[in-house]
Amino acid sequence: MSGSAGLSVMSEPSSVAEEISATFRVDLQPSAGELAGTSRHDFTKVWAGGMDGASRGIMLSAGDPGSGTAGYVALETFDGNIGGRRGTIALQQFGTMGNGEAVLRYELVPGSGTGELAGFGGVLELVAGDGTHEVVLRWWQGQPDDDILGSPHAPAR
Repeated sequence: MSGSAGLSVMSEPSSVAEEISATFRVDLQPSAGELAGTSRHDFTKVWAGGMDGASRGIMLSAGDPGSGTAGYVALETFDGNIGGRRGTIALQQFGTMGNGEAVLRYELVPGSGTGELAGFGGVLELVAGDGTHEVVLRWWQGQPDDDILGSPHAPAR
C-alpha cells in the first residue's frame, strides 16, 4: 500500500518508510585472510548527508575480482545520526559478481540499533563512484511488509 509523496505504509498503520540520501568515503586496509582462498579487509567510512557519522567494519571476500567473478560479505557498525536520529546500528552487505553482473544486498541489521535508532530496519541502494559512494536508504521502524522491501523475504528455516 502506498501513501502520499511516495511513502509506503507498513504493517503498523503509524509507521512509514522514509527515504534519505547519503554519501560515504571508505578507507580499506588489507588484513590476513581467515580461511584459505579468502581475503580480509578492515575498513572505516565517513558518512555525510542523511546519514552523518562514521562506521568501522570487516569485509571477507573470495574469488577473482580481476576476472569479474567474486563474492564478499561485510559487517560494519555505524555511529551517528540517520535522518536526525542519534545512535548506533549495524549494516551488512552480501555481494557477488559473475558474467559481467554484480548483485548487492545492503541492509540495516534488524535488532542492532541503539538510542534513537533502536527498532529500525532498512535497505540501502549503493551507487559506487570515484572515491565517494552514494546511497539511498529506505528505512522504517518495526517490521516492513513486502511493498516496502520490493520483494518477498522468506523467514530462515
